[in-house]
Formats: sequence, C-alpha cells, structure tokens
Amino acid sequence: MLVEQTTAPAAALPVADFRDHLRLGTGFADEGAEDSLLETFLRAAIAAVEAWTGKVLLERQFRLSLMGWRDTRAQTLPVAPVSEIKAVRIVDCLDWESLVDPSKYRLQQDTHRPVLMARSSRLPTIPTQGSVLIDFMAGFGPAWVDVPADLAQAVMLLAAYYYEYRHEMRVGGAVMPYGVSSLVDRWRNVRVLGGGVR
Repeated sequence: MLVEQTTAPAAALPVADFRDHLRLGTGFADEGAEDSLLETFLRAAIAAVEAWTGKVLLERQFRLSLMGWRDTRAQTLPVAPVSEIKAVRIVDCLDWESLVDPSKYRLQQDTHRPVLMARSSRLPTIPTQGSVLIDFMAGFGPAWVDVPADLAQAVMLLAAYYYEYRHEMRVGGAVMPYGVSSLVDRWRNVRVLGGGVR
C-alpha cells in the first residue's frame, strides 16, 4: 500500500501560468477569484498524469507498506523519481516498530524503477504477520520549473480540458485526450517484470 504523506503546497502550483494558458481576462476587480477552482483542476490533472506515468511531478513524501519483499535482495519502488529513502521500519505482529540501520540498504536511482537495495546479501527479515514501512521522497523537484517540459505541458492541456468541460456529466471510462497522451506516453512505465528485480 502506497500512501502520500505530504501534498504539494499551493504556492508550487502554476496557477498564474494556467490562467494565462486559458487566456482569462486580466485587470478586472475580481481577478484571482477563480484561483481556487483553477488549483482544483491543476491538482486533478497532476494526479491523472502521475497515475498514467507512475512519475511524481512535484516532490512529496510517501510511505510504502509491504507484508513481504518481492525479492530479498532488492525492492522496486512503485513511483519515480525517488531522491531519498527517509527511513525503513520493521513492524512485528504486535505493531512494535524498529528502525533499520541505513547502512544496511541503499537507494538505486532510476528514471522508471528506483530500487531499495540491500548492502549485504539480503534486506532485513520481515517477521511473520509483520510488515515493513518505507518512507521516501519522490518527485522531480519542489518547484514547477523542475517538472519536465512535456509533462508540464500535458498537465496544462489536461487541466484546460477539465476546465472547458467542467459542466458536463460524462458517464463511462473516459480516455486521456490525444494531445495529452502523446506527451506522456514516453514517460509511462511498462511493467514487464511486475516490480521484480531486473
């Protein structure tokens, strides 16, 4: 189970750029009145692009909870890019947590499949009916300028699509608009090994 521990602050979102992208009027007394609505569409578009690609656009902290290692030597992390492993904790059947010494593991960074690697022969043993908690930082950076240009453009296009059709009620599984999918397709993580060791 992957849980987002922090959210991107509103100040990091390109609300002004999005307003310009939509060519909304400026100089009026109510300028900025729609900013909270624009922020909502931006967050929805960011979430959709992240789900489609498996890439975290703005840096945030996550927690991965596992009942067992897929491989005792290495564990692939479900999102990328990962910049730091904050902590690894082993939880026993009584919910007692023990912090794993950072010298026992390392982060192998990768654009698509970052991996928590054992420094010795194997990762720490997870007790019966226990689990492991992995806290890590993921994202291209804390500011919107850190996001790759094609992914940033995909977010703008998708958020504009949400804004344009905000009053329509659509039923069924909608697909990502073509212009957006063509921008994000090269960032998609094709799971050939199901998260196992490459």
